[in-house]
Amino acid sequence: MPTILRAKCIVAGDAGVGKSSICQVFHSDSAQFPKNYTMTTSVELLVKPVNIPDSRDQVEMYMYDSAGKEIFSENVIKFWDHPSVVMIVYDVTDETSFSSCIKWLERVRAMKSQTNIPGVLIANKIDLDQRRLISPKEGKDLAMSNGLEYFECSAKEMQNVDTPFFYMAHEFHKMYQERLQVYSSLA
Repeated sequence: MPTILRAKCIVAGDAGVGKSSICQVFHSDSAQFPKNYTMTTSVELLVKPVNIPDSRDQVEMYMYDSAGKEIFSENVIKFWDHPSVVMIVYDVTDETSFSSCIKWLERVRAMKSQTNIPGVLIANKIDLDQRRLISPKEGKDLAMSNGLEYFECSAKEMQNVDTPFFYMAHEFHKMYQERLQVYSSLA
């Protein structure tokens, strides 16, 4: 019998790094990149099912696309209780957005008693390679030191946008399977 799991995915990072674009490209199966920038002022919710390979199970990703401006932070964290997975996004051409990643991760982790939330660090806008300021090594090091997986993507070019979501869905499903084994061993 297939199982449908629901994962709350907090998508966080500074304003303008491409969080909404990443979510919208993934949600539309890489069919739609938003042509105009519209600042997110609270949290926008998008839902997309992800099929788990080699099973009949599915993880519904509830993407909480969150505003990145400090002025909206009080509003945003009201929606962040009990996250399942986390996606921290930065712009490879913006050092400030990279420096802010730890702040965003700490805020999300503060919303759950278990601080080991599976997650990813996304280096977005890799299509702007000529203006790149953050090297892949810096991104990988930051991800590794904070227990995150590292991915690079370009929402604009719809390049590698799905992979981090598939990774998070798989990790969430794996955690579910591990819990099932623990519970069945207790019975």
